[in-house]
This record gives sequence, C-alpha cells and structure tokens, in this order.
Amino acid sequence: MTGPIRVLVVEDSLTVRRRLVEVLSGDPALTVVGEATDGKQAIDLCLRLRPDVVTMDMMLPMMSGLSATEYIMAHCPTPILVVSSSLNRGELFKTYEALAAGAVEVLDKPTGDEVDGVWEANLLATVKLVSRIRVITHPRGRLARLAQSRDAGTPPLASTTPPPGSRGFELVAIGASTGGPGAILEVLRGLRQPFPLPILFVLHIGEPFALAFADWLDGQTEMRVAYARDGDRLAAGAGRVTMAPPDRHLVLEGDRLRLTRDPMRHSCRPSVDTLFESVARSAGAAAIGVLLTGMGRDGASGLLGLRRAGGHTIAQDEASSVVYGMPREAMLLGAVERQLPADQIGQTLSDLVGARAERRTR
Repeated sequence: MTGPIRVLVVEDSLTVRRRLVEVLSGDPALTVVGEATDGKQAIDLCLRLRPDVVTMDMMLPMMSGLSATEYIMAHCPTPILVVSSSLNRGELFKTYEALAAGAVEVLDKPTGDEVDGVWEANLLATVKLVSRIRVITHPRGRLARLAQSRDAGTPPLASTTPPPGSRGFELVAIGASTGGPGAILEVLRGLRQPFPLPILFVLHIGEPFALAFADWLDGQTEMRVAYARDGDRLAAGAGRVTMAPPDRHLVLEGDRLRLTRDPMRHSCRPSVDTLFESVARSAGAAAIGVLLTGMGRDGASGLLGLRRAGGHTIAQDEASSVVYGMPREAMLLGAVERQLPADQIGQTLSDLVGARAERRTR
C-alpha cells in the first residue's frame, strides 16, 4: 500500500465522530476520506471512495451497521473495524453478526475513563492492522473449490499415525482468532446432527465483547454452546460445545475442565496452544484438533503436539481464511494432516466420527 491509509468513518454521534476523525487525522500514516452518519450513506461512500478501511458503528439510523457491513462485504469488500459502545445483549449479538458477516475486528468507543493516550493508540494501531487484512468477497462461493484432503507439502513426522477411522475419537478441540466467528459457524453448521463428540473451543475476542458470544453461538446452530466452568467434567453426548470464557485459559485435565489465569501465550488469554497441549496430554490419539483462521501463531505448536500424540489435525486453508496466519504457521511446522476450506471441515469431522462408529458396529 502506497501513501496514507484511507479511512471511512461511520458514526451517527457527532461527538464520537469528531473524536474519531481527530485521532485518525493526527497520524500522518492515515487520512480520513469520508464521514457517514447512517448505514445507507456508508454504503454509498464506500462504493464511491473505495477506502482502505472502514470504522463502523452498529447502531445507525436508516440502515444498521450490521446491514451496511453485510452489503459492503458482498459488493465492495473492505476491511471493517466495528467501533461500538453498547454491551447489552441484543447489541452485542449484532456485533457478533457483523463479525460473522466479514467485519475483521471490534473496538470499544472511548468512555472518558481511559488513561490518557491509551485508547487513541489502540485505535490507531487497530486501524492500521485491519487495513492490511485481505478480505473475502462472497466467502461461500470462494469456498466451493475442493482443497486437497492432505497437503502434499506437509513434512512427514518421524512416527506414523493410524489412518482416520482406525482409532476411536473422543473429543474435538478447535481454536480460532481473526475471522473466527464466521469460520466456527461454517464448521458447526457443517456437522451432521446429532454430532456425538464434545467440542472444546477457544476464540480470541477481547473483553468486554466476549461476554455473550457463547449465548449468541448457541442460537446459531443445533449445537448447544456454553462457557466452561472450572471443575466441570468434559461434556459427554451429542451436541455440546464448551468455550473458554473471556480472559481464562481452558485446560483439559483427565476428564475435567480447568480454567486458569496463567500468563498469556502469544499475548492471548485464552490461548489455543494451552488448550491443544492439554488435550494432547489428556486425550492424545483420541482427539481431533482444528485450527481456524487467525493472526499470529497461537495454536501452531499445540497442534503439532497433538499430532505427535497421535491425534488427527486439520487446518483451515488460505482461500477461506480471513487471515492465514495461525494455519500457515501450523503448516510450516508440519502440524497439519488435512488443510480444508471452512465449509468442508464440519463434514470431514462427521466423516471421521462416522468411520469410527461404523468400525465399532462391525
């Protein structure tokens, strides 16, 4: 990208909009090319100005921020940063819908209680980060092509792993970061129901926006979704997804779930590596690990540990990833047995479990 990053600010509050424009315009690496006060105007300006990034409020007149996000991602895909202040359940759900529709990240509006300069620095850094992300147009269409079921470039491990279906699987562990809300929906909706294994899930989403994500996800699929509680037994039976709650690592110890505030891994808590490593220790070959879209490298070494323990490992492919960071790192380590589009992972999990059930029946 040459020249300053071109930003479209979408915000109906004059006070907040002026603050956003003031902060963004104060950085020579950024330039505000337009301001919109409702969703329809946001779409018109995005189509005409073609900004590098959009800051999007959710609660807008005429057309909501969610509707504007859906239209923009379908017709003029642009990296979108949701800037929101509301933490009530209904408006949090709209934020999750926007993330699932293709928005890249979410940031809270200033409250006036922040330490001087902290919110401003976070806004500038996040806008710059979001602007560099290659977003996807019509993701379902983009995912139609078949990926290789086993990537030829994955370096072989020293030990051999039994073929899928020749071992009994007992649980699935999934990790995701940027782009994760949309990807996990694809995966869960692709599972044949009833799905017989418990699923443990870690998603990088900052507080306070993570507060109701499990409730929202619970309403999006046939799977039951809830945050983990310390000391709970691993949920047995069909249709259960257990998520790491905000700011807690999720660890499997035997058949018990533990929540810890151990130090961050890769600047993350919860950490995907922490979950995968504990699953490798407690379940080994009885586990399936899935690493979805995300920035950075959290989950890559943990997925390798899970593969070395005999578990089956899957990573989301580049074409369907919002950010091909975590899956790429796992590929480079040789941690991945299969690399697949997000909309094929659920079917593949069902096939693996079905092969197991069929063998047991015989």
